[in-house]
Amino acid sequence: MKKSLLAVAAVCAMTSGAAFAQQAEGPWLVRVRAVNLDSANKDSTGLDLSVNNKVIPELDISYFFTPNIAAELILTYPQKHDLRAGGVDIGSLKHLPPTLLAQYHFTNFGGFKPYVGVGINYTNFSSVNFDPAVQAALNPSIKRNSWGAALQVGFDIPLTKQLSLNFDVKKVYIKTDVYSGDVKAGTFKVDPVLVGVGLGYRF
Repeated sequence: MKKSLLAVAAVCAMTSGAAFAQQAEGPWLVRVRAVNLDSANKDSTGLDLSVNNKVIPELDISYFFTPNIAAELILTYPQKHDLRAGGVDIGSLKHLPPTLLAQYHFTNFGGFKPYVGVGINYTNFSSVNFDPAVQAALNPSIKRNSWGAALQVGFDIPLTKQLSLNFDVKKVYIKTDVYSGDVKAGTFKVDPVLVGVGLGYRF
């Protein structure tokens, strides 16, 4: 009986200790990143469409349900891109790409904390403007909404109890249908790879 009680007490102590450690670390993690957006620019319209690559700011909010399982919401403000056909500027557009990811965080590597994520991206295209000559000749337009998968891998390196350095790579699937008048000319896939570095704060 005494051995059983001691075993139960030990399990309770370990469970409460783990819960206390998780509580002390805090379930929320907020990161700010500088992200290089490198577009795949896959085009089936025959116009060789592309958008420019650029560095964008990113705000990420994560909530940890357990030490290993978290959800991350990735945000930025509408990003403006030059739209090109065969390398020639034909207009511009903005895209707003919030992304929600489910993550698994590995906890058995000491101060090195890698994670993987998978989720969904929604992109809204706005402020779509074409060169007047292109507009007159082709009457172009694009579908304004895109849904696609998102994949992620990254790691955190703790700097203090709450502050960490973060490296992150994402592949996001973003596409839009392109029209000339009422006729669909093809599909333009941005499908960028995003490589980011930033700081995280756990609370």
